Amino acid sequence: MARAATTSDVFNAIAEPQRRQILVLLRGGERSVTEVALDLGMTQPGASKHLRVLREVGLVRDRRDGKQRLYDLDARGLRPVHEWAGGFERYWNESFDKLDAYVRELARAEDEEG
Repeated sequence: MARAATTSDVFNAIAEPQRRQILVLLRGGERSVTEVALDLGMTQPGASKHLRVLREVGLVRDRRDGKQRLYDLDARGLRPVHEWAGGFERYWNESFDKLDAYVRELARAEDEEG
């Protein structure tokens, strides 16, 4: 049952660090499973397993090129993650505003001393 949740939910799929590494790698363009395995130092069966999960949740797409299957990032699948994380943007902006005010205050204090 836990396996089904992993393969059907984008949040569960990207919870695995190696899958996130694969997504980052595929930002540079399509790659075969062999290239993914070599670039990330994992076994080919391991890379295949992760790519299958990522394909099933719509984060990568594949195509045949001769005997190889090439995988490419499909970032549209990350939309639910983006929409969820976007709900926290207000908190990040408030934190950056506070940091900006603090840095300005430090600079003003240095100017007054110097």
